[in-house]
Order: sequence, then structure tokens, then C-alpha cells
Amino acid sequence: MYDTILIPTDGSDVAENAIDHAIDLAKRYDATLHTLYVVDTDAIDISLGTEQVQRIKDGKFGEMSELKDRATAATSTVADRARADLEVVQSVKAGQPHRVISAYATDNDVDLIVMGSAGRGGVRRAILGSVAERTLRTTRVPVLVVDMHENDD
Repeated sequence: MYDTILIPTDGSDVAENAIDHAIDLAKRYDATLHTLYVVDTDAIDISLGTEQVQRIKDGKFGEMSELKDRATAATSTVADRARADLEVVQSVKAGQPHRVISAYATDNDVDLIVMGSAGRGGVRRAILGSVAERTLRTTRVPVLVVDMHENDD
């Protein structure tokens, strides 16, 4: 049923909560697990300028090595937890997260996207939006959304 599973991560607690779900499903279906960190180019300081942002989109982080380190650490967390049992592919891309996630899923024949959500509601959700919600609206790939508060009493 699932040969390729994608877990987008930003290293946050929200993303962390979805990792076990993705690993469990990948083990159950003997699937390849892809982990993806998306550098949100809309959120990068405008003072960088368009040339610097384009270099980041091209994967050339230059003086922004801390950004590359954060991205690598986030995908490595997933890979380290899964690698003993699964084939893991790590990727770092740049752009609008929901668009990059959707494109990555299409380009890599992903069968399922597993991602966390903070579970915001009301005005905060309307103003801020949600990467999970936007991904749901822009992909044809099934998406399992894991609520950050799932394990709370």
C-alpha cells in the first residue's frame, strides 16, 4: 500500500510528534522513508536580498551555514531514529513549505505524507495558516496529520 512515505520536518516539537507515526508505518509496509526540511524563503529576512535567497533555493547556503546545520540536524533526527530498520532519504529544499512538500511528493512518487500540526484554531489559524492545512489543499497525495497534543492528558 505504501512504498514511499514522506515526513517533512523543521525540527520542532510539532514535527517531532509525527516521526514515530511515520517510522511505524514505514516499518509496517517496508516503505522507504523520506525526510524533508524546507527552508521557508518567505520567512527569511528580507535584508538578504533576492540573490542570496536564490542561492539558498539552489542549495548554496554560503554564509548561512547555521541554516544548513539546522536543516541537516532536523532530517538527521528522523534518519537516526529510523535508519536501523529502514531505508531513509534525507533532503533539504527551499521555497514555500507547502508547495515544496507537494512538489517533492509528486517528484518522488510518495504514497503518504505524515506531518505534525500545532492544532491552532480560530483567528490564529486564519491569520497564520498551517503548513499541514496548505499541504492538504495543494497535494493529491494522502496526508496523515498528527496533532501535537495527541499524547496530552
